[in-house]
Amino acid sequence: MSDAHHDHEHADHGSHGHHHHRLVSRGSEGARLKLVLIITLLFMIAEVVGGLLSGSLALLADSGHMFTDVAALALSLFAMRMAQRPPTTKRTFGYVRLEILAALVNGATLLLIAGMIVLEAWQRLRDPVAIDGTIMLGVATLGLGVNIIGASLLHSHAHDNLNVRGAYLHVLGDLLGSVGAMAAGVIVLTTGWTPADAIISAMIALLILFSAWKLVREATHVLLESVPAHIDMDRMLDALSSIDGLDEVHDVHVWTLTSGFVAISAHGVIDDPTDHGRVLNEVQELVASHGIDHVTFQIEMRRLYQIPTVEGAR
Repeated sequence: MSDAHHDHEHADHGSHGHHHHRLVSRGSEGARLKLVLIITLLFMIAEVVGGLLSGSLALLADSGHMFTDVAALALSLFAMRMAQRPPTTKRTFGYVRLEILAALVNGATLLLIAGMIVLEAWQRLRDPVAIDGTIMLGVATLGLGVNIIGASLLHSHAHDNLNVRGAYLHVLGDLLGSVGAMAAGVIVLTTGWTPADAIISAMIALLILFSAWKLVREATHVLLESVPAHIDMDRMLDALSSIDGLDEVHDVHVWTLTSGFVAISAHGVIDDPTDHGRVLNEVQELVASHGIDHVTFQIEMRRLYQIPTVEGAR
């Protein structure tokens, strides 16, 4: 009974500590997401008008992408706010997985958008349309400035948080779209060669496809509760087995609940009950060195699995 009680106390401490850490870190991320959302919404309106007036596919594609950016940023912000809600008796991990679902949805949306841009670019190459290079260049230049601001606000949080990375990739895609639209505008103005608009749009769409696929793959990896990429399971299991007094480590599971929250659950067998506390402490220190802070480790006594023998029995 004392073993189980000790284990549960240990696990609960990790859960509340991580939840508090997420509340602090997500506060800054949420404020930046909200600011980028407002900036993106305002510029989207200007870019739609510019795209329609100039007839530029690059601008229209970018404005369409910005429309999905508004939805993507709103979804990311909503998921982040929900993830900050504390756990309940029905949802013991709270809503933290919503951030991963938001990242998956954003990644899938990016894949769809990129595919549509490539298709439209192909149709424009087959049937070119007139483009106003001056309007195209002017709006694209303004868009570049807006997207640089948005990308810089989210960049520092995009590496460690899949939800923010999904929003960041939408903004980064727009930034690339603005650069492409500027390049196409210069080419159209100087040479009159309108196919440049469609070609550059298709190239940017391919870059978006690559980034979106990586995001979808990582989000799916988390939802399948696969071992995080930065953890070498074989090396960690060897290290656990080398702990003095700990034998037969089994039922080991390592997974990511949400960005920055890696957990492990496992069982281990010991011979000497006095080793209980020391073994648990060494296990916690070892897995922490592998980037795992949330630990649930059950200690089992070998005597529970041995069949007692009666002296003199045959």
